[in-house]
Amino acid sequence: MSNIVVLDNGGGLIKAGQGGERDPTTVIPNCLYKPLSSKKFLHPSPLTTLSDEIDLTSAAVRRPIDRGYLINSDLQRDIWSHLFTSLLHITPSSSSLLLTEPPLSIPSVQRTTDELVFEDFGFSSLYVAHPQSLVHLYEASRRPDSVLSKTQCSLVVDCGFSFTHAVPVLHNFTLNHAIKRIDLGGKAFTNYLKELVSYRSINVMDETFLIDDAKEKLCFVSLDLLRDLRLARSGNNLIKSTYVLPDGVTHTKGYVKDPQASKRFLSLSNKDHVESDSMDKVGERKKADVNKNEIDLTNERFLVPETLFQPADLGLCLMKETAKVLLYIEDDDGNYFYLFWGRDESGGTCRVHCPSYKLMPFIFATSFVSKHHLNWWKHIISTT
Repeated sequence: MSNIVVLDNGGGLIKAGQGGERDPTTVIPNCLYKPLSSKKFLHPSPLTTLSDEIDLTSAAVRRPIDRGYLINSDLQRDIWSHLFTSLLHITPSSSSLLLTEPPLSIPSVQRTTDELVFEDFGFSSLYVAHPQSLVHLYEASRRPDSVLSKTQCSLVVDCGFSFTHAVPVLHNFTLNHAIKRIDLGGKAFTNYLKELVSYRSINVMDETFLIDDAKEKLCFVSLDLLRDLRLARSGNNLIKSTYVLPDGVTHTKGYVKDPQASKRFLSLSNKDHVESDSMDKVGERKKADVNKNEIDLTNERFLVPETLFQPADLGLCLMKETAKVLLYIEDDDGNYFYLFWGRDESGGTCRVHCPSYKLMPFIFATSFVSKHHLNWWKHIISTT
């Protein structure tokens, strides 16, 4: 019996393991990097040891996937070869491969992937699946008595490295004609955070790994943007957090100075009020000390993820993520309204703190529900 290899080949991270295991065997960046101390590009190491082994300050990065599509098959072959040989220790010729592929992929990219799998590595068989359908099946198996499992339908919002997909799943299969996508993901958020920090304090435009780590540890989605903006300017600032930069001597990895203080915003309710007389004047703000080996983040913590809901902040003519989710309902005259009963969030960008009910005010505020669907909806509530 052949061994089954599971490979989630994302634009930012590769999660790989063997069939039957509960967790991935290894998680590595899908890239090659060259630190300042090296003369050549190095293969990626697992995330648990990546920053501890070597100083990644101002490291150059080469990625095989750009804007969600495979553009460098030779580089991807090199990364996969290192993954299969040195990390998973498998023999491709005696193994089958389960590979994830983003929705709406173009045929030329699919052919290139098939060539890598069969001609270069010689896998015995290949199964390609959308990651969103796998997320739905996983949640259904984990909660067999839930509405999601009983109705076999859900709406999966996948915030990945390059894209954000809204994928409806019906009878455990994705509805390809109803998939919606906006070209915003974790990479754009990291670049935006680099610009904000570089403009307000020190230049970090070359610190991709560092700022990406700060984003995942400190950024969160605001449920009341105006309130949090006032709170960020107040004298008693509960949002401000400090991220300590690596010095290359005592530590080669950045870290949050006070992890508990960075989570104080979680104790705030939507009705918390910030007194206006405690707000600092713009002219009284202290300038950043460029000699300090740390950066302070205040409103950057929630303004960066907010671009997912307000793409115009980045100068992009895109609809709001939540509004685009609703398009397939309007196109089909409400036929898929019940998909909102099950909601899943996936993708690496979802590691940023984001309550799932952030979507719901927009959904119910902009959805048109006819009397027929409303009665049917009440029937579903009474029976489930």
